[in-house]
Amino acid sequence: MSDIFSLQGKRALVTGANTGIGQAIALSFAKAGAEVICAGRSSVEETLDLIAEAGGRASGLPLDLSGPVAGNSVFVENAPVDILVNNAGIIRRADSVDFTEADWDDVMNVNLKAVFFLCQAFARTVFQRGGGGKIINIASMLSFQGGIRVPSYTASKSGVAGLTKLLANEWAAKGINVNAIAPGYIATNNTEALRADEGRNKAILDRIPAGRWGDPDDIGGAAVFLASPAAKYVHGAILNVDGGWLAR
Repeated sequence: MSDIFSLQGKRALVTGANTGIGQAIALSFAKAGAEVICAGRSSVEETLDLIAEAGGRASGLPLDLSGPVAGNSVFVENAPVDILVNNAGIIRRADSVDFTEADWDDVMNVNLKAVFFLCQAFARTVFQRGGGGKIINIASMLSFQGGIRVPSYTASKSGVAGLTKLLANEWAAKGINVNAIAPGYIATNNTEALRADEGRNKAILDRIPAGRWGDPDDIGGAAVFLASPAAKYVHGAILNVDGGWLAR
């Protein structure tokens, strides 16, 4: 019997694949059999090395999404691509009363505008070959909650959740599954300061029913599921991978 979780024969493009969640997704895809295009604004060499050590296939692609339409030609130049993971994102922190227009625009351009135009460019190539594509967007717990001092991040990730559902409505019947993952508190470089703060770390762990921080691999496994034939009837879902945080 064939493995319904296999990505053998598929090509995936993962943005922000240089570290953290993006790196874990790229590595998980490679282990599941996919050829992975690791896109990033900074070097993805570490990710490529990890994939090579695991016996997988991967290549690097310089991609700076601060220009939201920078990826418009990516899927033509690297065709065919079967799976798109929109993981790249940035965050800016300040009290809302002091938040600047530049910080608003920078975050929205990368986290939402670039996501839409990458999805659009990907879909055009998939439609040309008659369907058979998967899009996985990376949302956030703040797609459902307000958070504090991150207004543009919260707005962008709320937008990602809404955009995921809209594109699923439009494209499900045309051969593209569009879904998203909403990670919880994951142990990455971005959360190192929180984990080092004894008080904040305890407060976070006390709220998580699983009693631990998530590992990047936890997100990688969820992404493999959504990219695989096992999720062929999953459309417009926002999959929470948060140790139960949102259920609390």
